[in-house]
Amino acid sequence: MAAALLIVYVVWGSTYFAIAVMIETMPPLLAAGARYGSAGLLMLAGLAAYARFRRRAVPAERPTALHWRSAFIVGTLLLLGGNGGVVLSELFIPSGVSAVLVATVPIWLAVFDALITRRRPSMLVVGGLIAGVIGVAVLVVPVEGIAQLNPVGVLLVVGATISWAAGSLYARHAPLPRSGLLATGLEMVAGGTSLIVVGSLIGEIGQADISAFSGESIAAFVYLIFFGSIIAFTAYTWLLAHAPVSTVATYAYVNPIVAVALGAIFLSEPITVRTLTAGTVILGAVVAMVSGRPRTVEESGPAPETAGEGAGVNPEERDC
Repeated sequence: MAAALLIVYVVWGSTYFAIAVMIETMPPLLAAGARYGSAGLLMLAGLAAYARFRRRAVPAERPTALHWRSAFIVGTLLLLGGNGGVVLSELFIPSGVSAVLVATVPIWLAVFDALITRRRPSMLVVGGLIAGVIGVAVLVVPVEGIAQLNPVGVLLVVGATISWAAGSLYARHAPLPRSGLLATGLEMVAGGTSLIVVGSLIGEIGQADISAFSGESIAAFVYLIFFGSIIAFTAYTWLLAHAPVSTVATYAYVNPIVAVALGAIFLSEPITVRTLTAGTVILGAVVAMVSGRPRTVEESGPAPETAGEGAGVNPEERDC
């Protein structure tokens, strides 16, 4: 379990840095779409090969039209609305700040869950929600003598976290394949397709110049496919089935630290007083929100056969 946690901590924390490098010379939404589409196709191809050559004569699960419909809904909310918003935000704000804001996903999950179940949240959860709003405000409200972050980038990430939370809750009960890996593959193909379609509609194809893609951007793109989308996601799905959700949720605290450190070291992104203050308040809010959830909800995770529903809780992806 420790190895899987380390992968999720480090690899997902590093995806914000990798995204920033990728979009230096590549069109944001098209690159993100190609990343997820490629990862999804590779995963589906691997599952098909395994089903064909495994020794046990067990019929392979085949996705239905209903499965694909759910995959497109989940994939669009998570990858187009969620990851696409994060990718675009890094055109305006540092990757480390994006990671800090993505850590607010548990806050939105708690809010939406309370609205759906009509269960009154605890005072700790309410306090965490207020603290989270204050943390976001610290990043965007002008303060004399302190540089203000571009509000467009901040709003893009906030919108992305809301979309991610909505997709996550929908995925928990959506009709998806029993195989978690198959569900993940379908969602990545569907979400990647949505990203490519929207990227094309806003003119990214005409702006793309393959000859201008740098070696660093291409390397980051490949890294995101294999490490960010396949290896880390598989580790995360395994953790959801074998570890308490409260333990798995700690990635939300660690990823921003990794992202801020990598952005500062390799991209010379500034670590300002504003960023540190807001980051501390937001992470404190997330800790309060996670700690304040009912234990029966916090400790329950999807069973191995329904771990595909965990695909609705990525981020980073997480990388939102």
